[in-house]
Amino acid sequence: MTSAALAFSLAKRGCQDTCGNVTIPYPFGIGSQCYANSSFGVICENSTIPPRLFLSSMQLQILNISLYGTVRVVQPVSAMNCSGELKTQSLGKSLVGSPFTISALQNSLTVLGCRNSVWLRANRTTTNGGCMAICDDNSTDTSCNGYYDCQKPKSRLKIAFIVIGSVLGAIILLLGAWRSTKFIRKRIKANRKRKFFKRNGGLLLEQQLSSTDNGLEKTKLFTSKKLAHATDHYNDNRIIGRGGQGTVYKGMLVDGKIVAVKKSKRVDEDDLEIFINEVVILSQINHRNVVKLLGCCLETEVPLLVYEFIPNGTLFQHIHEPNEDFPLSWEMRMRIARDVAGALSYLHSAASAPIYHRDIKSTNILLDDKYRAKVSDFGTSRSVAIDQTHLTTRVLGTFGYLDPEYFQSSQFTEKSDVYSFGVVMVELLTGEKAISSVRAEVGKSLATHFLHSMEEDHLFDILNPRVLKEGRREEVVAIAELARRCLDLNGKKRPTMKEVAVELEGIQQLKEGSVVVQNHDNNREYHSVHEFAESYDFSSTSGSMHLDTVTACSAEMERPLLDEP
Repeated sequence: MTSAALAFSLAKRGCQDTCGNVTIPYPFGIGSQCYANSSFGVICENSTIPPRLFLSSMQLQILNISLYGTVRVVQPVSAMNCSGELKTQSLGKSLVGSPFTISALQNSLTVLGCRNSVWLRANRTTTNGGCMAICDDNSTDTSCNGYYDCQKPKSRLKIAFIVIGSVLGAIILLLGAWRSTKFIRKRIKANRKRKFFKRNGGLLLEQQLSSTDNGLEKTKLFTSKKLAHATDHYNDNRIIGRGGQGTVYKGMLVDGKIVAVKKSKRVDEDDLEIFINEVVILSQINHRNVVKLLGCCLETEVPLLVYEFIPNGTLFQHIHEPNEDFPLSWEMRMRIARDVAGALSYLHSAASAPIYHRDIKSTNILLDDKYRAKVSDFGTSRSVAIDQTHLTTRVLGTFGYLDPEYFQSSQFTEKSDVYSFGVVMVELLTGEKAISSVRAEVGKSLATHFLHSMEEDHLFDILNPRVLKEGRREEVVAIAELARRCLDLNGKKRPTMKEVAVELEGIQQLKEGSVVVQNHDNNREYHSVHEFAESYDFSSTSGSMHLDTVTACSAEMERPLLDEP
């Protein structure tokens, strides 16, 4: 028999769970408190060995209760002889009103012997099924033919439907589970991205950029998936630089564009301010000698910045790790100095809010495919009101390039950038590092070493051999004097970056024609670099040569020297 109720593997708590060899799972039970309803009540007859279990409502012996919802019982049969006499009789059991039905799969009728028959009747007048063995008079039992089907073979089509249905059901179930899992993971991932966006200062960045003109339109937000694909999941082979603020990877976007992806280190609140500041600063800058910010990504655990890719590395690499096949010539050094000076002059002269870089050094100057300089790494930069200084709670920068005046007062001005640029110019002249333990104690700082050599009239003893070979003496002297003034310990005596840029352009133009130079005392026209260099006492430390403006006499030089892109 098959039960419509689901059988569980355990009896109700406190109830007998076995009778002989039969396990009694709920909803069956012995006693009114142990079964679901009276149809599932059972009795354990202990007078036999082993004890026998009976279904109370029908007095049927139970042989087994399956967890799949079937009960196997003993049902006596009625038998008649050939004359129709009833030899054994059993009262039929009605399943009407009970939760049980006759199982079509688990029951079968089998008849053995010649001229025997078996029938299953619902009542005296209705036959549900049966079979009969028909034999000839001289036949043996093995040659009898069956009349009706006692054991009807299962339909292959039905089996196919069952199998196909089961497979389809399993597929649908697995597909549903997969889609549910995918949906849940997608929700979790989206929540994590929103969390990272907020933690990485996304709201602050939107607020900052919205306060600038068209800032939000210029700054593209990249997805973490695109940048992971672009950098081959941040493969170590893609690393092109490491710094105090993070690691830079070379990447390629889906459109084939090569980019540099800066992956910041795990950030605290102070570092987050640096990151947001860099995005805001760069979103306001559009200059040919400043690395262009393409966008950022805030939905990752650490924030990411995406820049234009600059292929030829840093100025530091070309100065201190020279390529013998392509050395840094004097002309290239001069052009790089002019490029950087022009960029800093542009930053300091921004109309509404001048920008102080605060970390000018050779590693933050990149060289493009034409070896033109581009200033990078604006993480510590600050945008300040005109004619104001920036008072900091902690000194930021790199030793060797750090303005001593700023180091002592924590007050950063535009002249602090001038000092750092002066160190870079000395690097270009000497080929030496800003800080070196190889030099004597007094000269560990390149700036100090350079100023001391200038005082002792030993400039040409510390110059790079290529500078000595390719540079004209008058040019080198003029550049060295300009660098000396940039390194003046008194910030007020240093030139502005605009003055530095103009003087560098003027020195370049001296090769091509005469220039008019306005110094402290008078205007004078020089017709050669030699005449220009001889106009001041080189060994003097007073800095008597101070160029306020340089104006080219040629018509070509009447145009502005610094063109904003």
